[in-house]
Amino acid sequence: MEYQPQEIESKWQKFWDQNGLFEPAENSEKKKKYILSMFPYPSGRIHMGHVRNYCLGDAFARHFRKNGFNVLHPIGWDSFGMPAENAAIKNGSHPKGWTYDNIDYMKNEFKTLGFSFSKERELATSDELYTKFEQGFIIDMFNKGLLYREKGMLNWCPHDQTVLANEQVVDGCCWRCDTPIVKKDMNQYYFKITQ
Repeated sequence: MEYQPQEIESKWQKFWDQNGLFEPAENSEKKKKYILSMFPYPSGRIHMGHVRNYCLGDAFARHFRKNGFNVLHPIGWDSFGMPAENAAIKNGSHPKGWTYDNIDYMKNEFKTLGFSFSKERELATSDELYTKFEQGFIIDMFNKGLLYREKGMLNWCPHDQTVLANEQVVDGCCWRCDTPIVKKDMNQYYFKITQ
């Protein structure tokens, strides 16, 4: 008997989807298990590192479902900030369009791989609802004195017009475009983590 992946896998993926088999029950007597993998940056396409990472989390989620647990295995997209913006600039696109197009593309790639993510509990860190609560959290911390603003020296790439972490500077140049970086005294926010 010959294995025909397009036919067999799409059949079962459709069955799983139609029957909501990867959604946790709202009210269940089963023991709960939360399986969370890192959220990918949707600044490009998935690669083998993504596949390896999500295969491991998926194996855990399937194992616990098979053993009677009520499993929450969500997926999200780390889609706010420099990776998404820099990729959009590099590709001549608006960051929002670039980001959400990549999310749709990557979601389809994950579906093709048969990963058992909950579709009802997905988020993107660039969604307005997410940023609303994230910004509220930051404002609360600022109002309580746990966050403050101060100038500090930062690595600046004049070509990409962005700040770089120390790890993104290679031999004094931007890791992406090889432009020599400039040290700039800029406003930053700091957390009083010991408080």
